[in-house]
Amino acid sequence: MDPRKMEDYYTGREQFIPILEEAKAKHGNVALCSLGDLGESKPVKIDTTELFAGTTACHELAAEFLGSFGVPYEVIGGNHDLEGLDEFATDAENLELFLRAHGKPTPHFSRQIAEKTLLVGMTSTLFRDAQYTSHEVTVDVAQMEWFEQTLIDHSADDGWRIFVFTHAPPNGSGLRVLQENHVVNGCCWLNHSNDKQCRKFIELVREHRCIKAWFSGHFHLGQDYQDSITFPTIDPKDGPYPNRGSCIFVQTSVMRGGTSRDGRQQSRLIRGNKDGFEICTVDHQKEGAIRVDATITYSGCNNEVAVYNHKETDEDSKLFKVYEPSRGDALHEPDPGYIPYKEDGRLVVDELCTKETRVWWNMACGRVLGMLNGMLIEYDPSTLAPLGLVVGADELGGKRVAVIDSGLEECVITSAEN
Repeated sequence: MDPRKMEDYYTGREQFIPILEEAKAKHGNVALCSLGDLGESKPVKIDTTELFAGTTACHELAAEFLGSFGVPYEVIGGNHDLEGLDEFATDAENLELFLRAHGKPTPHFSRQIAEKTLLVGMTSTLFRDAQYTSHEVTVDVAQMEWFEQTLIDHSADDGWRIFVFTHAPPNGSGLRVLQENHVVNGCCWLNHSNDKQCRKFIELVREHRCIKAWFSGHFHLGQDYQDSITFPTIDPKDGPYPNRGSCIFVQTSVMRGGTSRDGRQQSRLIRGNKDGFEICTVDHQKEGAIRVDATITYSGCNNEVAVYNHKETDEDSKLFKVYEPSRGDALHEPDPGYIPYKEDGRLVVDELCTKETRVWWNMACGRVLGMLNGMLIEYDPSTLAPLGLVVGADELGGKRVAVIDSGLEECVITSAEN
């Protein structure tokens, strides 16, 4: 939010209030959740260099706005919500202000919204103390342990359905990501720079089928792309099994035009019913029009049937799209970009590296590398989601790549000690 540019927020609120009031009158099971990054990461006052994001003024403004919808609200912190660098010396001090301003006893939250239906959220708690980039969304160990215990205590076998909210999505979600910002800088996924923690979230999704949906923001992209929603299973004719448990992953856009990377101004609306739930778009550029994007029907406690209700345009299909390899399965070959090793243990990318090169391979150490837009990218070995930049296009363009078995004499490195 920017106190100088509140018009879009006021418009969005006026569009939402009738929706919320109607739901309150019907059943009363209504709540609002903000996915974080509550303030503009720029100065908003004349003659100051202080960033607005993360300050007391920022969180008080956000709390006043979120509290004005007439329903209870929850909020989880994003990577900019502890950015009050001039006001607070430590992340702990900044986090204490965040919690106090929004009346939160803990960085995480749990709210029962209907019978055996739970909303849970987790906050990013590092900015100054981030090991690599401060724009990584980092959920601390205490919250992760709380989350896992919550899943154990609310199992699918007991009939529980859990909806999760975090600022960034977990690795393995399959959502569209931004190469220029989040892949290159290594801040796409929750706890991106910690391999074990980064994998933990999708492992929990696969293990606990009570998780029915996971909502995230972070990318500032709209909701018109088909991969702004990903399903736990797909028709075998469309590709390999994605292994996402029983969870629908959902990208959420922004309300203010100046914060959007693709011009969209949209929010999400979740509507439950006796058979499952709907995921909708509230389009703030179309007077708050509601579009049903996906319909999910429960099939017992551990499965559901999900259906897309709209298609993206050809123009949208490749916008911001990042190539993700597919290793195939029992019914499908690996995608055409996969390069196997030769009998002599070597691997060579036959073509010169260009922006159009789309190839990938497995390293002997277990890591996965591939070519994307002229760059060498590392991919997660389990989910094949992009992790980060290895070699930039400026260094790699026009060259060829070869992988040599490290057991060969040419790769032996000697030193004075050995």
